[in-house]
Amino acid sequence: MVHRVLHKGSCHCGSVKWQVYADEEISIIECNCSVCKKKHSRYFIVPLDHFCITAGHEHLLTYSFNTHTAKHNFCRTCGVQSFFIPRTNPDAVGIMPHCIDSLTVKKEKIIKFDGMNFDSAVKKNRAMLMKLARKESCVNLKLSNIH
Repeated sequence: MVHRVLHKGSCHCGSVKWQVYADEEISIIECNCSVCKKKHSRYFIVPLDHFCITAGHEHLLTYSFNTHTAKHNFCRTCGVQSFFIPRTNPDAVGIMPHCIDSLTVKKEKIIKFDGMNFDSAVKKNRAMLMKLARKESCVNLKLSNIH
């Protein structure tokens, strides 16, 4: 049985802190689109209402390009991106698992996503992407979102 837990994370300098309610066993997307490839980005997706910035919202800067659907947030002090709004799921949050500070992740599964061929990759993986973003919480927990 998979258990959901509260993961706490931050950027490198600790200016931006957040928490996310998600499974202790996570499916990590490894994308090869132009920006993910440059950042060596790996992330897992959670519904937006399972994520909350707990400190440092004022330290965030945002980078977007192309369709401007994805919002790549990073700390203005240390430059670390610990979460973002993904183009595949703009109503969700992509969490960088290496930025989780607590020892709450028990198992990781890597999913390859061909972001270089975005449209065909979304079509091929749509069901999986939607499933990851819509996982229902096992308790009635609502976290404030980043807006």
